[in-house]
Amino acid sequence: MLHCNPKSWNFDIDRFLNPFVPPPPWAHLPYPVSHFFGYRKSKPDNTGNLVPIFWACIGVFCGVAAVAIVSRQIPSFREHGAPIIVGSFGAAAVLEFYSIEAPLSQPRNSVLGQLLAALVGVAICKLFQLSPHFQEVRWLGGALSCALATTVMALTKTVHPPAGATALLAVVDDGVVKLGWFLVPIVMLGSVVMLATALIINNVQRRFPVYWWTPEDVRQHRVPWKRRGDEESHGKAEADEVESRSRSESTVKPDPVLIMRPGEVIVPEHMFITPEEKLFLEQLSNRL
Repeated sequence: MLHCNPKSWNFDIDRFLNPFVPPPPWAHLPYPVSHFFGYRKSKPDNTGNLVPIFWACIGVFCGVAAVAIVSRQIPSFREHGAPIIVGSFGAAAVLEFYSIEAPLSQPRNSVLGQLLAALVGVAICKLFQLSPHFQEVRWLGGALSCALATTVMALTKTVHPPAGATALLAVVDDGVVKLGWFLVPIVMLGSVVMLATALIINNVQRRFPVYWWTPEDVRQHRVPWKRRGDEESHGKAEADEVESRSRSESTVKPDPVLIMRPGEVIVPEHMFITPEEKLFLEQLSNRL
């Protein structure tokens, strides 16, 4: 049934995309290789805060340096007057080498978020350049490009905060504006190079990425998720037990509860769970 209240509307693009997403192939690769793609046979050991800080320092340095070095070696970049590195990659490096478990740092967000933001930013810039008063309204174009880039990333689940800076720079920075559509391959190359560097450094004593596409398990065999109304599928005996218990207790409607058992999570019918929350609860249920 269509909800008339806009506050209850929810759009999940993964509902349409995930059925076509194959399960990760890392388990079928040699373990020394799959290790650097974030695959682990067992839960990684916990570390203090000094180890992540140390590797973040090494990673940020290597990631930014790698993007700059690779960009300088491409003749077409020099011919177009491309900057040594797009400024938003500084913020991206902090996310990808320090906050490596955050959803905003995962490959889908770091690569596709930058790509979509670059496309939106250049498109808005080209649109505003049609005006003879471009310099006077450039500030408006920058605000609009950042806002639209955020909207597109949110709808596609590719939110990456540094990408907002990419969309903004595409309109307000003279050095980036002159690149035009050539900004897109520059941003894509930088994103891929930084991701490749992160796969190496972040998997020395830590694990990266937590997931490649979605925290949801796209395999057929996964932790069973149920709504309260589906519990009767466990069998008639359990259903009868629940019914008899409910009759013997008060007729007042009980408070909604979330049930977690080893390898199983049951949530109330009305409760909305994000993919990130699902992943967290599944991990907890597997530890019971």
